[in-house]
Amino acid sequence: MADSKNSVRDVLDTLDRIAEEKRKVSIGDVTEALGGRGFGPLITLPALLVMTPLGGIPLVPSLMALLIALFALQVVAQRSRLWLPDWLERRSVDDGKIEKSVNKLRGAARWIDRHFGNRLEVLTRQPAPPVAACIVLLLCVFVPFAEMIPFAAILPMGAVALIGLALTLRDGVLMLLGMIAASVGVAVIWIWAF
Repeated sequence: MADSKNSVRDVLDTLDRIAEEKRKVSIGDVTEALGGRGFGPLITLPALLVMTPLGGIPLVPSLMALLIALFALQVVAQRSRLWLPDWLERRSVDDGKIEKSVNKLRGAARWIDRHFGNRLEVLTRQPAPPVAACIVLLLCVFVPFAEMIPFAAILPMGAVALIGLALTLRDGVLMLLGMIAASVGVAVIWIWAF
């Protein structure tokens, strides 16, 4: 069970709470609320949002990839506190869209929290986060190319979500799956785009 660690439900509850408090939910609001939980939730959430109807809005996948890349760069640099530029921190989405996306993810979150976590934890401890951040950066580079086909950004963002979940839930098996998904996603986009 996911009670002894950060759970996906906990992350979604935090996002839902922010949406209840504000009419417009900014990236800064979410970063501030999730920042103390580490790199995992901060990359999982934007990646999962791309896999909801929000991912069909033009440029949203690329914006989420930019956000994830900024976090990943700071993890590679081993910064103690994550920073965002003011213009990006102020970007916001209506609370209704956030609530709708969170509700779509709740069933999957319950299932994930029941079935994953605390396996092969050695693959999620240092030096895994900076290595994972490098792979996430590579995946983020491919998102704008994938976005040329509606919803194709799900490929690289799915791999990012798996890596983020692995770090959030301390699950090395998910980390391995994320690495495999990253390889497949990059190969498919490379073949298609180049």
